[in-house]
Amino acid sequence: QVQLAESGGGLVQAGGSLRLSCAASGSISILYRMDWYRQAPGKQRELVAAITSGGSTNYADSVKGRFTISRDNAKNTVYLQMNSLKPEDTGVYYCNVFTTSGYQNWGQGTQVTVSS
Repeated sequence: QVQLAESGGGLVQAGGSLRLSCAASGSISILYRMDWYRQAPGKQRELVAAITSGGSTNYADSVKGRFTISRDNAKNTVYLQMNSLKPEDTGVYYCNVFTTSGYQNWGQGTQVTVSS
């Protein structure tokens, strides 16, 4: 079992930046893929960005050019640098990881609120 702990959220004005972190701990074998998701109030959770063990990345169209996902394999940590934030980026941000046992249980998430 892998535990996920997200941090770095907060309240920021539109146009501002935040950097989220997610540390994986526990029975870690190989972290094939590390993802960031978000869930806005009243909406379904959506994939924001993903990064493979080889460093390949992909992003939701809504965040391309503004968000950057990265990972530190030595620390089993994935980051999400969020720039030029918009009010529609508001939500709870979660990470998840795909290992040899599949995707893991969700963590608590971290709240991001962008004011206009």
